[in-house]
Amino acid sequence: MKETFFRSMTWLHTWVGLLVCWVLLLVFFAGTLSYYRYEITLWSKPELHKNVIQQYDASQVANELERAQNYLTEHAPDARDWRINFPTDRKPYMSYSWQTQPEEGQRRGKFIEHIAPIEGNDLISDVRESKGGHFFYRLHFDLHYMPAKIARWIVGFCTMFMLIALISGIVIHKRIFKDFFSFRRNKGSRSWLDAHNVSSVLALPYHLMITYTGLVTLMMMYMPWGVMTAYDGDFKSFSKELRPSRVQVKPVGIEAQTVSISALLPQVKAIWAQDPIKQVVINNPSDQNSKINFYRDTGEAVTDRRTAIIFDGSNGERLNSGIEPNSGAQNTHDTLIALHTGRFAEPLLRALFFICGILGCAMITTGTLLWAVKIRQKQQKQLKQGAKASLGLRLVEGLNLTFITGLPLATASFFYANRLLPTNLAERAQSEINIFFIALVTVALLACFNRSLAAWRAVMMLSATALVAIPVLNAATSNSNLLDNISQRQWSLVGFDVMCVFFGLVLFFARTKLISKQGVFTKKAANARIANHEVMLHTSSATKEGI
Repeated sequence: MKETFFRSMTWLHTWVGLLVCWVLLLVFFAGTLSYYRYEITLWSKPELHKNVIQQYDASQVANELERAQNYLTEHAPDARDWRINFPTDRKPYMSYSWQTQPEEGQRRGKFIEHIAPIEGNDLISDVRESKGGHFFYRLHFDLHYMPAKIARWIVGFCTMFMLIALISGIVIHKRIFKDFFSFRRNKGSRSWLDAHNVSSVLALPYHLMITYTGLVTLMMMYMPWGVMTAYDGDFKSFSKELRPSRVQVKPVGIEAQTVSISALLPQVKAIWAQDPIKQVVINNPSDQNSKINFYRDTGEAVTDRRTAIIFDGSNGERLNSGIEPNSGAQNTHDTLIALHTGRFAEPLLRALFFICGILGCAMITTGTLLWAVKIRQKQQKQLKQGAKASLGLRLVEGLNLTFITGLPLATASFFYANRLLPTNLAERAQSEINIFFIALVTVALLACFNRSLAAWRAVMMLSATALVAIPVLNAATSNSNLLDNISQRQWSLVGFDVMCVFFGLVLFFARTKLISKQGVFTKKAANARIANHEVMLHTSSATKEGI
């Protein structure tokens, strides 16, 4: 402990933030992109950009169900389950998908999806394999190349550190409102501190909410003792009672004809009235133990709960009420999860969440840069005498270069891989992900040997150029372009291109600031050399006169 409470909190804030900040930057960055994961996924599948995008039409639900059931019966009679997906605001197309029976050694079968076009009867099946925005969604809590459970413990540990850093940051912020309006340019570490304060305070409610609710999403894994006590450690019974529609039902092996799904619509409408249907899942089709699950589109309701009406697939008997129990604890938990995922958010609120996520990235970034600048200033005297920077400083500066400049470059590389890799490439989706991490590792290797401003400028220039050229890439590798999408009001695709260009221009601007900064440093160094030269001449003249 330090000599005062304030100094103790300052020390705590510095170290709990610094020790995990680069993992947190990755998590925040991927989580921020996840707010638009469906839009990113749509962009990553250019085969769906024409004759597919549509809106939900309640008058056509019965016809679509009949069409889907006939198609799935013909093309996937032995599937483990069928899924009929209706258009939503975030996923604006009709699709039929199914999961094949798992092969030996597999936990689950392969998912296959066919897209129903607006015009024509032939479904679109030749769609490139890509995780799209779902990669970033999984990355922000499952990381990659490691077991999901270990990754979630790592992310949870780092999230707890961030919560401590936020609380201790509030405690040490004596002038929290005054600092919000203070930004002093070209003042070295003072400028970085001001930027850190502004990005922290501006979105402080969001930072607290997203950090706390991030822990709540996995609280049963971090704190399982309540379930272990109430259910004697039987997590399957707990899950069955909590989410009965998600319980896997096994086939009994007795063939039975599946009832007409469209014939169940009157019962669904009697419970949900005019609420739109999001998805229909048929477990074990053509089996006596078949189940039909209707899920409604909760739209802009602040909920993350998948409310379902369940029917017996062999005789059409309704097996549940379709109304979730009104539990205070469950409603609170559901609301907190919904706040974290933001699935309820309409476009403006989603954009606000996205901006707050960017501010979170800025908060972490400026904190790491501030620490590096301060340590370099402390070591300036030794560095002028030719000594090497300390290992800690070199490590921090290398990680800063890797993650701050590497993440935009890796993301741009992911998008380019999505369009340039052969569509029939085996394990194509994983290849896109591999290229993301190859780009990140490449910047890390650069940081091992060169952490100068020139290296920062080079990586930022490459990232900026790649992002600004995304609309050109889209036009060259798909059947649509930015102008076509604007004329057809396909705002998801327009927004993707515009945002890539915007962030590319931001990186260009940041690069120019680094150039001007280097110019200032060069000028100062030149003035210092001239002054030293004049001093040497003066000393030499004085010596000669003395002689």
